Amino acid sequence: MEVIRRLSQRFPSKPKLVAGEFVKRGRITPFLHSKILILRSQYKPVLNPKSSQFNHAVSRGFSSSTVRSPASWLSGLGKKKKVMDLPSIVQAGDPVLHEPAREVSVEEIGSDRIQKIIDDMVQVMRRRPGVGLAAPQIGIPLKIIVLEDIKEYIAHAPEEENKAQDRRPFDLLVILNPKLKKKGNKSALFFEGCLSVDGYGAMVERFLEVEVNGLGRDGKPIKVDACGWQARIFQHECDHLEGTLYVDKMVKRTFRTVENLDLPLANGCPKQGVR
Repeated sequence: MEVIRRLSQRFPSKPKLVAGEFVKRGRITPFLHSKILILRSQYKPVLNPKSSQFNHAVSRGFSSSTVRSPASWLSGLGKKKKVMDLPSIVQAGDPVLHEPAREVSVEEIGSDRIQKIIDDMVQVMRRRPGVGLAAPQIGIPLKIIVLEDIKEYIAHAPEEENKAQDRRPFDLLVILNPKLKKKGNKSALFFEGCLSVDGYGAMVERFLEVEVNGLGRDGKPIKVDACGWQARIFQHECDHLEGTLYVDKMVKRTFRTVENLDLPLANGCPKQGVR
């Protein structure tokens, strides 16, 4: 998921965030948990959200080139700066996004290759910036997801929007071979966007509470009980591992460009919020 903001706020200091990426009245906002902070890496430095370097990147990066118009899992305007040695984000249509990924074997987890893939994913997600990323989105068909939503991101969305979406910050989470199951039958409809469906957003119905079990980058078991926006991000990212994009589940008549995210919904479309 990615971070988005309104076109009408293209140059102001406060940008908008999206779920995959997130949204209110057509706005999008980001997705995600487990306190596995990856602040340093033996492979390459990972941008720490609490560092001055990160703040500098945010002050420069929340422009039309890195953030989306209203949509918090979501992006796609203007030219994006290329970062040397980091993989590009794969776009819809590439088979890797439409086929199930394979699990990472226990023997593979400690390998240099898997650890580097994780480091790359964290950097790509943070540089975009986004709140979640799945390995297939960088062209790697493995069941790995990374997620993170921080106060600096959330502060750019209206308080009432964060409250409606039950959006709260959580530290970086890295999960391999995640298995997700719903908890209860309550659901909510909000706009989502995706770094791999650049420039668009749509409403998607998601469960309000989920349980996720998997392995950390150290191979140890992880269990996360997520609710609200974090639960939405988990569902969005885990869908990627099964070859499913949000457009496969969206309310079709709400699909729109990020430039039109603030426009009213067409007659007959369901309202956003908890069902």
